[in-house]
Amino acid sequence: MDQLQDLCKEIITDVETTLLFNPSNSQYNKWKTDVNIVVVGIENSFDEEQFIELPIEFHDTAKLFRFGLAGALDHDFIGDSETVICAAQLFSESIDVFTRIDGDRSKTSKLYDFFYHSRAEQSEIKAILELAIGLGKSGQKGKPVGALFAIGDAGTVMNSSRSLSYNPFDQSHVHAGDRIVSVMLKEFSRLDGAFVISDAGKIVSAYQYLEPSIDNLEIPKGLGTRHNAAAAITDETEAVTIVLSEGDSRVRGFKNGDLIFNIDPNQY
Repeated sequence: MDQLQDLCKEIITDVETTLLFNPSNSQYNKWKTDVNIVVVGIENSFDEEQFIELPIEFHDTAKLFRFGLAGALDHDFIGDSETVICAAQLFSESIDVFTRIDGDRSKTSKLYDFFYHSRAEQSEIKAILELAIGLGKSGQKGKPVGALFAIGDAGTVMNSSRSLSYNPFDQSHVHAGDRIVSVMLKEFSRLDGAFVISDAGKIVSAYQYLEPSIDNLEIPKGLGTRHNAAAAITDETEAVTIVLSEGDSRVRGFKNGDLIFNIDPNQY
């Protein structure tokens, strides 16, 4: 027992900050009074100043902790090389997982970079991801569909693509996050081509055939032309892409030519 107590003391030695992941109200109030905390969660229902927003729910604790740590460093809530405790609930409704970890800016989270260091606004990328997840769950009229969304650097993307049909969003000022627009996008997703969306979430075009070079790209085997184009356009421009696969209904994200995430919509 003494050895166990010594080990626990060693874990918390010289630690000034705790990253608290998805806490309940009671957990937040308890921890707030005892230690300096950074809250990492889907919503900031506590009005906590030191808060990192999660764009999606995480099912991998290691990736969750890496995302939160990257955010805490990026917002200067903690210092580089500072040792922190990551605390979360995994097996019960109480905080039951603790990890001691050193902050290191060189070991970034690609998922954090995708949402927070892309040209497009984080909220717009999240809105499109939620749309793709919803479409992956329900399909279109009960049938699986595929869709490709190129988000950010719209002018360059348009110059690297051609229209397959008329552009229903020409001269419009509709926003990707608008509820009625989400319904429209679901309808248009049945047709070929990509949606091109500006940094601020304005829908610039639909039915765009992306024509980037796909040389020297390392795309996972089994992915089709839509995914190849999605990866390649992010290698040539500052856009990020989110792709809903018609074949397996998974949602994938690409940045700088790399696959950043691959998620099952039915887990959300």
